[in-house]
Amino acid sequence: MGVSRDLKFYFFLGAQAVSMAVWLVLLAIWPGPWNLQRVVGGVLLFAGMALVLTARLQLGTSFSILPRAKKLVTHGLYSKIRNPIYVFGTIAIAGMLLILQKPLLWALLAALVLVQVVRARREAAVLEANFGEEYHAYRKQTWF
Repeated sequence: MGVSRDLKFYFFLGAQAVSMAVWLVLLAIWPGPWNLQRVVGGVLLFAGMALVLTARLQLGTSFSILPRAKKLVTHGLYSKIRNPIYVFGTIAIAGMLLILQKPLLWALLAALVLVQVVRARREAAVLEANFGEEYHAYRKQTWF
């Protein structure tokens, strides 16, 4: 792995961690009473963002915006869930929506889930084409 790739990887992770902190601060000062819905939302948001960051770390330099088959990552969160960034990202966004208490925003989450399912299928096709039976065996052991 080259120095440029390392810097890019750590820069992206740092930006993601800073983004997580900024969201948590902004939502903590969001106006309105902290009822049960907002507390549950806060827990989901924090847990989801922490697990997205963990999944991103475990994925390492295999991360890409467009589907690419650099390496089949099967450890950590990826040993149980094929797409933990999508799963935990959705949980984090659902938590944010619970905090914001704006019902119309749930339609955006539904649209995001559809987009993620399409992306996951495209990624699966690329991984299957490149890793064949190894990917089939992995897929049988994992969820989404």
